[in-house]
Amino acid sequence: MCAHVLVAEDDEMQAELIRRSLLSEGHTATVVHDGSAALDAARRLRPDLVVLDLMLPVIDGFGVCRVLRRDDDIPVLMLTARSAEDDVLLGLELGADDYMTKPYSPRELMARIRTVLRRSGRADGRREDPVIRAAGIAVDPERHEVRCDGAAVECTPAEFEILLAMVAEPERVFSRRQLLERTRGTDRASTERAVDVHIMNLRRKIEADPRSPARLLTVFGVGYKLSGGRG
Repeated sequence: MCAHVLVAEDDEMQAELIRRSLLSEGHTATVVHDGSAALDAARRLRPDLVVLDLMLPVIDGFGVCRVLRRDDDIPVLMLTARSAEDDVLLGLELGADDYMTKPYSPRELMARIRTVLRRSGRADGRREDPVIRAAGIAVDPERHEVRCDGAAVECTPAEFEILLAMVAEPERVFSRRQLLERTRGTDRASTERAVDVHIMNLRRKIEADPRSPARLLTVFGVGYKLSGGRG
């Protein structure tokens, strides 16, 4: 059983613990730290499961779950530090498939995730092709693989997350801060300046001439975009 799990948790240490546990189980993971980013990632990546903390900034977990249930059928496992019965019931009424109260053991969380995935049928081989393609680049979030013009490309975790975001939305201009957010959970020490280094390294890997890029373009004063369209 292999799945792509979106982890929405504002506590970076907890998010990293969940991410590492998921990877050890053979899953892939995308980590975000606020509710707005969670909704954006869910729409872009269509994960198999969302692990959703209730106490998220910007939009709380209840709001995220409400939108997910209105727009999609992605399974949701809620995490809450609240033990009040009303909070748990509200989460379930909004459509959460399961919940866990903090503190919890990583082993129990992984067991709950396996149960939700099995029940939803999201990781049993019946899904559509998960590979995202644009500008001659193919990114497989489940196998954590990248190919450019058919050739395998080795990427660091931070490079992979940046490329995954840009391939999912070709021609969109991403600011350095937006790209930095994509690397949280893979490179917590990263800075906006480090994003420039990741882009430079990616150009060496996907551009015929890194000094004159045709795919990964700089939009001066704003950030970067992937040019080339779908396919």
